Amino acid sequence: MTKLVQQNAVAEARPIGWPDLHHLRAAQGWLELGDHLEATEELKKIALQYRFHPQVLLVRWEIYARQGQWELAHTIAHGLVALAPDNPVGWIHRAYALHQMRRTEEAWQALLPAARKFPQNPTIAYNLACYAAQLDRLEEAKAWLERALQLGDAAKIKALAIQDPDLKPLFETKMP
Repeated sequence: MTKLVQQNAVAEARPIGWPDLHHLRAAQGWLELGDHLEATEELKKIALQYRFHPQVLLVRWEIYARQGQWELAHTIAHGLVALAPDNPVGWIHRAYALHQMRRTEEAWQALLPAARKFPQNPTIAYNLACYAAQLDRLEEAKAWLERALQLGDAAKIKALAIQDPDLKPLFETKMP
């Protein structure tokens, strides 16, 4: 971890003040409107001391994800896990970026510890089901999907799962 990141790990605990909070909210607003370029411009206006704040990194991750810049998104998510290990979002985003780079085995390995750390998180269970299905581990995929259904809103998860191309192998195969 660089010295700057180490120094800003302390900033993570501090709330973002004005005018930096305004720029962060503006960046989030631009993303909601679908304009990642303007969101990026707003993030550039944030003081250096807050650029490694988890809230800022989450917006940065979203920008890179929307641009399909998965290597950069992975780097940001890796930083999120380091700076805020008790927040499941960084773990989820890091694995998702790996999966998008067609490194699904690594995504699986990166997310498994999060399942132990956050055993009640339905998104982690759902994503593990997706990765297992893509890795042709259909029994594991079924078990993780069942876990996600138990943990979250079963109706919403079922509707999502039926449409999810990552889970297609699970639904196409008859299991014993």
